Amino acid sequence: MGDGILDEAYERLHRTGPEYEGWLSNHGPMAVEALARHGYPQHVHRWLDDYLTRLDELPRGLRPIDDWRAALGDPKRAGDWLAYFDRQLREHPWRDVLGTWWPRLLPGIAAGATHGVIRVGHAVRALDTNDANPRRLTELGQALGYWAARWQPVPGTDRLFDRATPDRAGTVDARGPDTADLDVAAALAGLPRIDDQTGGIRERLGQLPGVPHWEAAVAALRPARTPAEAERGLTALVHRAGLDYLRFGHAAPVMLVHAVTAPTAVLRTLPALDRALWAPSLAAAWAATAAVTSVYAPTDGITPPTMTATTPAEVFARAARNGDAHVVKLADAVLDAYAATGDERLLAAAGYAGQMI
Repeated sequence: MGDGILDEAYERLHRTGPEYEGWLSNHGPMAVEALARHGYPQHVHRWLDDYLTRLDELPRGLRPIDDWRAALGDPKRAGDWLAYFDRQLREHPWRDVLGTWWPRLLPGIAAGATHGVIRVGHAVRALDTNDANPRRLTELGQALGYWAARWQPVPGTDRLFDRATPDRAGTVDARGPDTADLDVAAALAGLPRIDDQTGGIRERLGQLPGVPHWEAAVAALRPARTPAEAERGLTALVHRAGLDYLRFGHAAPVMLVHAVTAPTAVLRTLPALDRALWAPSLAAAWAATAAVTSVYAPTDGITPPTMTATTPAEVFARAARNGDAHVVKLADAVLDAYAATGDERLLAAAGYAGQMI
């Protein structure tokens, strides 16, 4: 996997902040983890040499985090959050820290255009093979800190999270006359769209409360009753979102990538979490994909493009040659989905993104 190269890359990146040019997300840690994971460590430092030139320095803190609820979602406290999680991960096992903060952060999954959770997913995957590595612990801390600083709920999802909250037995009550019985594909197909698809994601998300049927549509996904159902639901969500990229990606080639990569990050994190958190994790991932779809995808999709048949290895090789962080991360995600489902149509999504981005 190029473990040494990845650790060197993290060391270079951890001198930089989680955002640059005001609010753009630092994609460096996510892209280099994917490159190293798929056997391209030789690309990592060359890619970083160019990418680092655009990044800002690590933000300074204002004061220690004491009332975390008051500081949640305050980007001015980014330096404080980074320091807080650095200290937490020095003093406690990383799985304990993740288990404490995952349910606190999940309702704010829109943070940084979903890059908070995406960065955490990459960090957890890197730690899974090397728990004691200080550079990877630092990366998890910076990922969690960024998510906390930019914490942002998807509007209209309170009911969704209420239904996904486990009871004392660790199961979810999916009964009741108002519980919809829709699967992932049907729920995605039933999403409404905002009228004015201009502006950035924060402005677009702000339109959702006024969209007719939005709250009913985002609550339509059948809640997972067991951890196994949650895992299957997440796998299906990534699968369907990957196929939808072929239909809708032309409208917003960069932003619609996140409808795939956000639930992928959640799915990757499940093994490190208590199983009681799996159902809420599906709810949050669905909220993220639904929101990105509703604010960026057109109402009518196009016929998926015909792409040259290729192998999974060539899919990532092409993404690595392209070099755009979103293309790399989408290739990484669809290869996971292909491994889980065997659906060869997914392999075209990364190549399609490479053509458009």
